[in-house]
Amino acid sequence: MGNLLCCVKVDPSTVSIRERFGKFDQVLEPGCHCLPWFLGKQIAGNLSLRLQQLDVRCETKTKDNVFVTVVASIQYCALAEKASDAFYKLTNTRTQIQAYVFDVIRATVPKLNLDDVFEQKNDIAKAVEQELEKAMSAYGFEIVQTLIVDIEPDELVTKGHELNQRR
Repeated sequence: MGNLLCCVKVDPSTVSIRERFGKFDQVLEPGCHCLPWFLGKQIAGNLSLRLQQLDVRCETKTKDNVFVTVVASIQYCALAEKASDAFYKLTNTRTQIQAYVFDVIRATVPKLNLDDVFEQKNDIAKAVEQELEKAMSAYGFEIVQTLIVDIEPDELVTKGHELNQRR
């Protein structure tokens, strides 16, 4: 009888996706679970519920024609109650988040002068976060926080600024 049943352990901060004959059956919470394979039940995969961070570097041009690289840090996690959506709906979560970040930054920064980009970095972060929350909640993810951690102007602009300060 022991060969007919299989026990599986789901680690803390993780859920497992159980399928029955290849179709979604249930989300298994952390702990020990019986998995009767002879009834067609198997683990399709695991999903981490831990907070994850993605740093995105996006190059764009400002209103005053200065190229800048904006570095955004996105903190996100999968929601346990939407685990099946998070597992099945997206192939690559990080790539999807990156695409939304690029879209918002490239739509926002070109409307601003270089000095305004530095002054309004919190507004840019808020715009990115709002767009990500709308988009990613449909896929079972929560955007915890979005930060603009760095704004790097083109090297020629920073060298020119250093020369002007020396004069």
